[in-house]
Amino acid sequence: MNAKRQLHLTVLGSGSWGSVLADVLAKNGHAVTIYGRNPQEIAEINEHHTNTHYIANLHMDESIAATTDLRQAVTGAAAIFFVIPTQAIRSVAEKVGAILNEEGNRPFLISAAKGLEEGSLDRISQVLSQSIPAAVRGDIVILSGPSHAEDVAKRDITTLTAASANDDAAAWVQWIVMNDFMRIYTSPDVVGVELGGAIKNVIAIGAGAIHGLGYGDNTKAALMTRGLAEMARLGVAFGADPLTFSGLSGLGDLIVTCTSTNSRNWRCGNRLGQGEPLQHILDTMGMVVEGVPTSKAAHDLSSQAQVDMPICEAIYEVLYRQRPLQDSIDALMGRIAKPEIDF
Repeated sequence: MNAKRQLHLTVLGSGSWGSVLADVLAKNGHAVTIYGRNPQEIAEINEHHTNTHYIANLHMDESIAATTDLRQAVTGAAAIFFVIPTQAIRSVAEKVGAILNEEGNRPFLISAAKGLEEGSLDRISQVLSQSIPAAVRGDIVILSGPSHAEDVAKRDITTLTAASANDDAAAWVQWIVMNDFMRIYTSPDVVGVELGGAIKNVIAIGAGAIHGLGYGDNTKAALMTRGLAEMARLGVAFGADPLTFSGLSGLGDLIVTCTSTNSRNWRCGNRLGQGEPLQHILDTMGMVVEGVPTSKAAHDLSSQAQVDMPICEAIYEVLYRQRPLQDSIDALMGRIAKPEIDF
């Protein structure tokens, strides 16, 4: 299903998801520019229409223009998709804001990243709104849900949520992204959609770790279900709708990230469970493991809000305080008995 009219769209980030999302948008009929910092990757996209370091067997739409020039990428764009690591978004967004202030166009800002900023504990929509003044941008929309790039590249049926405080902005993103294998739903619950997308990465590290330790399906189901409860508790504390966590950006994303070897967070946890040191894993992964910095931010945020998140806390202690995995599991199982539903 091609769009009814061609739009100039910009994707910031030439990793796996950025490359695949740019390809989807181009095949939907839009004029797409993708920005990245690595000159070799950008040259490969322009010359061969591939990005083999991040996503094998993807032939990108030949109309996509790739650049290392941020000004060239964002000038004249109707929408800018941020598909870069969470911890880099503020610095890039501030540069984008300065360019937009000079250029005068007011693009929609769309976050397709998932995480919480360390230090500030801000969600990505907050980072964008602080870094790019409303006078030089359109509305902010969050695009989230179960969407491994490897599967989208194969045209696997994929469903996502577009969340915005402005229903019309969410519907606009729904219109430009949706096609015959991608179905987009809208939501007004920006807080819930963002927190679900961020916290599921932390839980996925735990899911990988218990697999690496040799635990079975019962344990994995317990971790995912109780992890979902923690996501919902944190979300409700910050005003999210608890039903959001039963949807695509909560349960849906949690399932795919906790059960697939395509998940870098799962792979990180699996290697931890097999005894590899965290720093060695991060040095050799080849991609950012968003769940690691997000676990620190989630620890700080839940402490600040006085929300009980024992699984996330256990994962934080393994990652940042070098607590042995089995000790953390034993401590979780030794906690005082509680009712299942408790907000």
